[in-house]
Amino acid sequence: MELRPLHPLDETDLSRVIRAALVEFGADRPGFAWQDPELDAMSKTYAASGRIYLVVAEGGNVLGGAGIGPLSGVDATCELQKMYLAPSARGKGVGWRLMESLLEHARVLGYRWVYLETLSGMVAAQRLYRAWGFLRIEQPLGQTGHGGCDCWFLKELHGAGGSSKQRSPSS
Repeated sequence: MELRPLHPLDETDLSRVIRAALVEFGADRPGFAWQDPELDAMSKTYAASGRIYLVVAEGGNVLGGAGIGPLSGVDATCELQKMYLAPSARGKGVGWRLMESLLEHARVLGYRWVYLETLSGMVAAQRLYRAWGFLRIEQPLGQTGHGGCDCWFLKELHGAGGSSKQRSPSS
């Protein structure tokens, strides 16, 4: 499986994978990515400065992906966004590779913190986040538009720009 930047030709297949995962986890309703206006045109969204979306592909088939972008309303913080994989790509280290690459991109882009929102039922995803040093926090940060999520995580990026004494965005 390869990781590569999102291309406009990936959008239909990617939105299909994301919507299937949202249905699988009961997030196909208001308050989740299901309603995000960019879901069918993500290459435009992630072409903007401070953003990147990586696609997982195998044999020309898009099996999922994940991205980062600035967290609205919170300085020096990006949000891990739309990390979804088809069932056939899970449990094979793909999520680990995506996370590794995106955290490095976040550092290069100068972010200090990475924030993410998820559902309590996404247990395997939460194991991945914790393995990468994300800590669960008590309440959401910023303005993501995803009020349906019930688990929030934050990770400090060591080696990123900014002072090492900078306060957490959640404090």
